[in-house]
Amino acid sequence: MEKSCTLLIHFDKGTPAIANEIKEALEGNDVPTKVDAMKKAIMLLLNGETLPQLFITIVRYVLPSEDHTIQKLLLLYLEIIDKTDAKGRVLPEMILICQNLRNNLQHPNEYIRGVTLRFLCRLNETEIIEPLIPSVLQNLQHRHPYIRRNAILAIMAIYKLPQGEQLLVDAPEMIEKVLSTEQDPSAKRNAFLMLFTCDQDRAINYLLTHVDRVSEWGELLQMVVLELIRKVCRTNKGEKGKYIKIIISLLNAPSTAVIYECAGTLVSLSSAPTAIRAAANTYCQLLLSQSDNNVKLIVLDRLNELRSSHRDIMVDLIMDVLRALNSPNLDIRRKTLDIVLELITPRNINEVVLMLKKEVVKTQSGELEKNGEYRQMLIQAIHSCAIKFPEVASTVVHLLMDFLGDSNVASAIDVIIFVREIIEMNPKLRVSIITRLLDNFYQIRAARVCTCALWIIGEYCQSLSEVENGIATIKQCLGELPFFSVSEEGEDTDSSKKVQQQASSTTVSSRRPAVLADGTYATQSAASETAFSPPTIVQGTLTSGNLRSLLLTGDFFLGAVVACTLTKLVLRLEEVQPSLVEVNKTSSQALLIMVSMLQLGQSPVLPHPIDNDSYDRIVVCIRLLCNTGDNIRKIWLQSCRQSFVKMLSEKQLRESEELKAKAQISHAQPDDLIDFYHLKSRKGMSQLELEDEVQDDLKRATGEFVKEGDDANKLNRILQLTGFSDPVYAEAYVTVHHYDIVLDVTVINRTKETLQNLCLELATMGDLKLVERPQNYTLAPESSKQIKANIKVSSTETGVIFGNIVYETSNVLERTVVVLNDIHIDIMDYISPAVCTDAAFRTMWAEFEWENKVAVNTVIQDEKEFLDHIIKSTNMKCLTAPSALDGDCGFLAANLYAKSVFGEDALVNVSIEKQTDGKLSGYIRIRSKTQGIALSLGDKITLKQKGGS
Repeated sequence: MEKSCTLLIHFDKGTPAIANEIKEALEGNDVPTKVDAMKKAIMLLLNGETLPQLFITIVRYVLPSEDHTIQKLLLLYLEIIDKTDAKGRVLPEMILICQNLRNNLQHPNEYIRGVTLRFLCRLNETEIIEPLIPSVLQNLQHRHPYIRRNAILAIMAIYKLPQGEQLLVDAPEMIEKVLSTEQDPSAKRNAFLMLFTCDQDRAINYLLTHVDRVSEWGELLQMVVLELIRKVCRTNKGEKGKYIKIIISLLNAPSTAVIYECAGTLVSLSSAPTAIRAAANTYCQLLLSQSDNNVKLIVLDRLNELRSSHRDIMVDLIMDVLRALNSPNLDIRRKTLDIVLELITPRNINEVVLMLKKEVVKTQSGELEKNGEYRQMLIQAIHSCAIKFPEVASTVVHLLMDFLGDSNVASAIDVIIFVREIIEMNPKLRVSIITRLLDNFYQIRAARVCTCALWIIGEYCQSLSEVENGIATIKQCLGELPFFSVSEEGEDTDSSKKVQQQASSTTVSSRRPAVLADGTYATQSAASETAFSPPTIVQGTLTSGNLRSLLLTGDFFLGAVVACTLTKLVLRLEEVQPSLVEVNKTSSQALLIMVSMLQLGQSPVLPHPIDNDSYDRIVVCIRLLCNTGDNIRKIWLQSCRQSFVKMLSEKQLRESEELKAKAQISHAQPDDLIDFYHLKSRKGMSQLELEDEVQDDLKRATGEFVKEGDDANKLNRILQLTGFSDPVYAEAYVTVHHYDIVLDVTVINRTKETLQNLCLELATMGDLKLVERPQNYTLAPESSKQIKANIKVSSTETGVIFGNIVYETSNVLERTVVVLNDIHIDIMDYISPAVCTDAAFRTMWAEFEWENKVAVNTVIQDEKEFLDHIIKSTNMKCLTAPSALDGDCGFLAANLYAKSVFGEDALVNVSIEKQTDGKLSGYIRIRSKTQGIALSLGDKITLKQKGGS
């Protein structure tokens, strides 16, 4: 049986000490050697050695020593040795120790007295303590505070022992007297703590008689006062009002630890607006005054909890919370923005956006290396503000468009997506946004931003001047044509050569590859040997060439987008330009650009040729410009925009539905008892107490006090551990709470005999740890016993708990063992559906190293039904919009996402196809940062995917 231990020291087992060596060292006179030997002896004892022969040596040679270190080590040695025999009686040799301890308690040196009193706090043997009590009580009057505070702790420890109240009958009275005269803050705190733990009524009495002085007490004592208040208010809710006044008075204490605890206590005890406002103000004050980032993050967590439960009060403090953005730490900034975005109202939106704009401008100063990332967070925050309150968009959109050429590509992408959404939702801003976009287009350096900007130009350039400017901007950014030139050896390239190169796509001669100096292949005509020079990029002014340089790196998807944008602009030009000559001229220039791009894509000067998709798209654009029909025109000029509008409206619909779903959760039953506030007596109650009463009544009415789980759901969690015919029947009710699993095991004795030393032995597999050792119980015939077992969880993966029940009966000598059924801890208890953006999902998908691929094997024949089945059985959220899953094409691809309680991400991609025989085939891929989630989710899906009844 393992014993409780009050001491833990790291011990390197590589250097074992031998008992004889320790004994010799202790018998010598050299103090450092003795100290070393004592340390070795203590470490061996802590690691399970018994060393019985050492005790007498220590009594003879170590007890008389005057050295303080040796005396302290002696007390540690006495703390860990067995002081009782197998039957629990105190060993006779402990009498020798008793005398020594008494001498120590009367020693002239304060340190020796103090450490001995500390030692008594960890001594449980009443026979040793009893003769020492008079000496302990004398120390309460000692002049030195170090001794007085340890004497109080010793008295508290003795009083808490099973026979403590007989040993020290009037301890609480004595301590109360000491408390009234004591000046030392630490001793005062210990005395109050003693009253709090041993005689709570006296502690309350003392607190209420000195209520005016509480704010002057020391920090340590104030912390114990808060603990007492929390305990009293939990057991006696009616008394709350007068204690809340004490807490409010403590909010002005000089110690930050005390005011933090005060705020936490206020929130846990009361819902009165005055109390919550005081707590929130305190948190905001701490947020700004504390320099430690960890403290700031903890305070932000507290503010976030307040936001979810008391949003109306937090709304008033939004600007105070925003001041936390001054911290350079990105995590703090992210948390602050998350809280603020939930508190935005029409009244404060302008202030918030103004502050965010100032912060965006600050990030341009380029002093901090994380400015790009911070700017991205701010842009996303401003984006969501503008979506919730479209009227602020006009104030921010032009400022943000300066960042289209940002070196941080992610924040530039955020800006352009924001612009795309705003230009559709705010028709008034369209003209100014398009003008600004065309002015800034040359600054854009990232291909993804270019493609999105080109789409906006193609869709929203409506008037003649806008269309002409759009076409001019694109031509300017592509630079002069052609994109590359071929020079024959010994001849200068001239324009006719370029034209010939342009037209050469029609003449095909027999070609054989030639290897160039840089190792690339070039195709050459059999008639004339031609060596190609590398592409010559036309370096114009700064205002030309961003599209050109991206095309010359081989980005032909961008080329296809350029072709589509030019096509849309030419089609629109036909509608708004009366002069047919101008239209034809522009159209032929657009065709020339597209043909040049195809030329570049098929030329040997780039390492990779054009991809088929982009090639096909550009060819479609060329055909379209050569021959336009009305139906095609309608598709190009209207349908694209309509699908974008549909996407936006669906997104808004989804968000509003989520909000509605949240609002519809009922908190109270219609037949609950209502307590009428106006019929209550209000004699002698302060405003705060009245508020608190009202809030409590409201909470009772809205069911916030009784958040009890569904009883039917509880029954699902009961697991049978043994069979009905076993002599001992056991079943467990499993509760999973974040990092803990609590097993509530009911054990029933089915026999007519008494079962002795019945013990529930459990063991675990996976990242599960048993917290406490099992105890032994005696079970009367046909009686039952509830046994609780706590298990700690350290990661999200499927764990197994297995074990057995061992017991003895009077007529059988050996112990009987009943093996229990295994308990599988389900990963579903740890993961909950969560939402993330598409971009974040892709980034994580690329980063996470663990992938588990499960082949689809199911009896379900409908793709949508199978997807719903997977979502239901994995407890994940489908990120793919319902409209993307509509229709029936025999294929389906969807992304699912969930987060575990440990903050880990789980990503799932479902890709399925319907076979000709009606069955579904395909794969489900799971990715995560840790192996546990990937494997456990894979197992879960394999188990559940079959479907059917």
